[in-house]
Amino acid sequence: MNKLVAILAAGFVAMGITTPMAKDLSLSYFMGPKHPMNGAVFKPFADKLAELSEGNLTVTQFPGGALNSVPPKQYSILLDGVADIAFHLPGYTSQLFPMTNVVTVPTLCDSAIACTEGLLRARSELEKEYNAKVLAIWANSPPVLITRDKPVRSLKDLEGMKVRVTSATDVPFTEALGASAVSQPVSVINQNLTNGVIDAIAIDPSAIRSFKLHEAGNYVTTWYPGSGSAFVLLMNRGIYDALSDQEKAWIDAAADDSLSMSGGRVYEAAASKGIEAARQAGNEIIDLPDDEKAKFNAAIADELAKFKAAELKDGVTGAQVIQLMRGN
Repeated sequence: MNKLVAILAAGFVAMGITTPMAKDLSLSYFMGPKHPMNGAVFKPFADKLAELSEGNLTVTQFPGGALNSVPPKQYSILLDGVADIAFHLPGYTSQLFPMTNVVTVPTLCDSAIACTEGLLRARSELEKEYNAKVLAIWANSPPVLITRDKPVRSLKDLEGMKVRVTSATDVPFTEALGASAVSQPVSVINQNLTNGVIDAIAIDPSAIRSFKLHEAGNYVTTWYPGSGSAFVLLMNRGIYDALSDQEKAWIDAAADDSLSMSGGRVYEAAASKGIEAARQAGNEIIDLPDDEKAKFNAAIADELAKFKAAELKDGVTGAQVIQLMRGN
């Protein structure tokens, strides 16, 4: 069959007739196909691309770590050409993406939608960090704190606890609160909380349902200093650059800002569902009073000032990226 296609194509060329050859792009992600991000970002991108290109550009998904099951390795397999498109959490490789991870800084944004809007305001600057084509960039909601053996009702309760954080950017803030911060992939945190490897998980509440954290934990403190965590859908730069101008236009149209906002909106809705799942499972839901929140914020004030003054990359400071994300 392939030989027949080649003969026909050669004949068309000889007659001066050219037809576009369909191209299929591989898309890798480590979660299962029922994860909300498939419905919010991956499938909509693939469907729109197929529609715009009239089937000349298609996407085949490789979910569940089929191409690589290690979450922090997703950017590497993209650069190595194992996948044409890959989903990645910049927090797992925060040394490569210090500007993107500014979105996690406390007080920057208070919802998944607001954090996603912040990322999009800074998108042109953030894209410089990636040796890839950024198809979408979005965020989840600010973190809650999930514990198993000890509820956190005050700043004092946090003292000495081992807290899993998403990004290295989060470490100095958590340690300023008197806890020990550890960075771990989301795929292992349920087991680690269950086994006592960690005492607490600081994570956006949508993960409660996605990773069954209401089964591992017993208490959910609904406020913890921090903002959203970033997510990106990336395309191999060499693959993108090799496309025709028309093909690039189809990719760009399928990956406009509405794709990123779709990710933010789904995480916004999933956050409240996560809290409700924990409540239904019998977890105690703890809402900190304002005076206790003020103690947390006071404890991290010096670290926040240091972060704003520090150079992140190529002379750009934390304060400058914060200004971009806020639209100042």
